[in-house]
Amino acid sequence: MFAVLKYEKGTIRIEGNVHIPLAKWDDRSRCYRALAYKYRDIVDYLKNSRIDFEDHVQDNVIPCPYYFDAEIELRDYQAEAVKRWMTGKRGVVVLPTGAGKTYVALDVIRRLSVSTLIVVPTLALVDQWKEKLILFGEVGEFTGRRKELKPITVTTYDSAYVNAEFLGDKFLLLVFDEVHHLPAEAYRQIAEMSIAPYRLGLTAVYEREDGLHALLPDLVGGVVYELKPKDLAGKHLANYVVERIKVPLTEKEKELYDLKAKKFKEYIVSRRLKLENVEDFRQLVMMTGLDREAYEALKSWEEARRIAFNSKNKLKVLKELLEKHKGDKIIIFTRYNDLVYSISRIFLIPAITHKTDAKERKYILDGFKKGKFKAIVSSQVLDEGIDVPDANVAIIVSGTGSSREFIQRLGRILRPSKGKDTAILYELISKDTGEVKVSRRRRVKIR
Repeated sequence: MFAVLKYEKGTIRIEGNVHIPLAKWDDRSRCYRALAYKYRDIVDYLKNSRIDFEDHVQDNVIPCPYYFDAEIELRDYQAEAVKRWMTGKRGVVVLPTGAGKTYVALDVIRRLSVSTLIVVPTLALVDQWKEKLILFGEVGEFTGRRKELKPITVTTYDSAYVNAEFLGDKFLLLVFDEVHHLPAEAYRQIAEMSIAPYRLGLTAVYEREDGLHALLPDLVGGVVYELKPKDLAGKHLANYVVERIKVPLTEKEKELYDLKAKKFKEYIVSRRLKLENVEDFRQLVMMTGLDREAYEALKSWEEARRIAFNSKNKLKVLKELLEKHKGDKIIIFTRYNDLVYSISRIFLIPAITHKTDAKERKYILDGFKKGKFKAIVSSQVLDEGIDVPDANVAIIVSGTGSSREFIQRLGRILRPSKGKDTAILYELISKDTGEVKVSRRRRVKIR
């Protein structure tokens, strides 16, 4: 038996008189074929079965210089993470925001010295990674603004997905920053259509609310190393305090909230529905297309949530906190953009949302880092990709029940810096509303 392996449009084409269990027969091309990410397993199968084969899959891999001489200083836990990953050369490293996940990747790149594609969520993170990678020499960028392939190249999830077939046979190591994005239906094709035998995922929280993290062991590998914020607090990260402040609704808000919440609850009870997880809620959303009452109930739920999240009394408490922390660097987070703009207007604080263009965003973040602005307010766009070592106060005016979101927001103030003693995160919670449960749910993973 003899086989010839070739890369073709995100797949491995297997020619010859050999059947490989990992592949499926393709009648059109008259050969066996498998998604490209099975390349490593296919090669292992052929070797273990003592089947001769000719391998052309790596013909287009970008040549890579040796990086062994690059100097990278690792903390003890970073070195242990690298050691664990190197055992199988696949897997996910889970470290808190600010704990230096990037340096784990840098040492892996140094040790392997193979062509590497780094996939990140945002252009801001592309720039941050390129700055760190400069120690290896010239770094490529493959995004909407620049398409330049180098032995080490940084791209975004969006660009990598659109060009998955083209990029699939160019790199031997994939690094997925914020790897929790990868299991999304579109993005997972980046991993599936790549021949890369070596794969490293980085994140602060492994689990997804929708359960799709269950796909990661197949796409990247399972968790090989994990630490939580409390494991590093006071050592490599700042000590921190989380303070919950329960804020009563105004009389008018409470009346309207109770009305909307009651309408939603009555519908749930009448249909004997259980809302215990994301999937249950997704089913309810699907029902709204056929059931007018379901639509009205869900609308009431959303209105009740907005009342709780955007309570006027929260602004009074926010004012008190801003006065209390006048000399500190403060990041304010909200769930909805309209509250972002209200806070920005009332307190004269620069605002960043998804509508803020790149030039303005850079101006605000640079000003914040240099101390020109003592506070900034944002919705979810700053959860990933902002590096402000001396920020020491975060205020969550409103947010989702996502543990990942909470840990990322906490991480924005945990980076160690000279003079930083203890970082403080405030949660403003509307008293006697569903937001109390939301807060409880999102804090689980920091314990």
